Amino acid sequence: MAQMPVIKNSIYSREQLENVVADILAEARVQGATAAEAAVSIESGLSVTARLGEVETVEHNHDKGLGVTVYVGQVKGSASTSDFADAAIKDTVAAACRIARYTAADEFAGLADAALMAKDIPDLDLTHPWDITAERAIELALVCEAAARGFDKRISNSEGASVSSHQSFRVYGNSHGFVGAYGGTRHGLSCSVLAEQDENMQRDYWYTSSRHADALESPEAVGRKAAERTLRRLGARRVKTCNVPVLFSAEIASGLIGSFLSAIRGGAQYRRSSFLLDALGEQVFPDFMQIDERPQLLRGNSSAPFDREGVATQDRAFIIDGRLQSYVLDSYSARRLGRQTTGNAGGVHNLFVSSGGSDLQGLCREMGTGLLVTEMMGQGANMVTGDYSRGAAGFWVENGVIQYPVEELTVAGNMKQMFKDIVAIGNDVDSRGNIHTGSILISNMTVAGE
Repeated sequence: MAQMPVIKNSIYSREQLENVVADILAEARVQGATAAEAAVSIESGLSVTARLGEVETVEHNHDKGLGVTVYVGQVKGSASTSDFADAAIKDTVAAACRIARYTAADEFAGLADAALMAKDIPDLDLTHPWDITAERAIELALVCEAAARGFDKRISNSEGASVSSHQSFRVYGNSHGFVGAYGGTRHGLSCSVLAEQDENMQRDYWYTSSRHADALESPEAVGRKAAERTLRRLGARRVKTCNVPVLFSAEIASGLIGSFLSAIRGGAQYRRSSFLLDALGEQVFPDFMQIDERPQLLRGNSSAPFDREGVATQDRAFIIDGRLQSYVLDSYSARRLGRQTTGNAGGVHNLFVSSGGSDLQGLCREMGTGLLVTEMMGQGANMVTGDYSRGAAGFWVENGVIQYPVEELTVAGNMKQMFKDIVAIGNDVDSRGNIHTGSILISNMTVAGE
């Protein structure tokens, strides 16, 4: 009986993709590689955008690709192609081998240790295709935008509403004999509108995202929330430069935790280019904070049974009682540091920051007077020194109550101190991305305005 395709409208079954990986590894041996790893992936998706009541874009994508890395001793070469034909495989492996001939030997290069390969690959319930037509997606986008535009007469324009549905499948194998595969889906709905009042114009947005379409917010809810968020920014003003507490809303706070992850990555550590250099075991956050990774969470946004080197993923605590317990390592950076990979080749999967008992309003009351940040602009985070300076907009808070919207501000500090100055984390956890955190309140930062 014919194998079912791993993705709708794809001609490839899992067995066929595994055979492609096997062919790549076999060809690498023939061409003289002492070790090799290969990955093939296919993706399929639909994305539509409606703007001002009209269809703006409809995009279907069907992509595939393969990559191979060969090792000749401690010399490494990599190449890739989107052609799965036998001749293309031979040419791609040959290209990788040619690159290896011109590459210097690196004593730390090589596959991840064979003993660390995933033995059992669990089903993490990551694939939930959405049987949606372009016509139905357009209908949902139009409903979403209409909900936003009709919410208030001050909504004057729209950047559109989008509906997307994507599915992927990946097979990885290496010359240790490991072959593993898993797929996933990601669906989303978003809307962005503009509001105008007294010659003041503001823009904001909202989105929902999930592996399962049934878990998405309704298009009407997304549209209404985009409109509400936009309207509340009307009448924004600047404030005088001051030093005050700063509260980062949950959707912004994940960026702070992302900077922490960048600082503890193995690459930043062995290159000596991190503001948290050699910080293992040190007090990085207040002692009430815990940060852990749960890579095999069922239906998790970033769940994976193994990393990009075939290493089994596992739960890991990065912060316990504020102290750094582990770096984020792949096999190469681990060898450079004299450690063992943490199964994070390709990144961290499902990071959770412990939350307290207060919602956003409760954190505002705890802050008293200060700045609530709901949007950030620019890339002003120096990962070597920790210096932090970024454009911001949000709301001015006095006596624990939001007073008015603010804009054209800069918030500044040093991340090493900012992390230690965290005084509370809200229970308003944003779970749409890879980093799950509530709003974060920092006791003191410089807010530059007028």
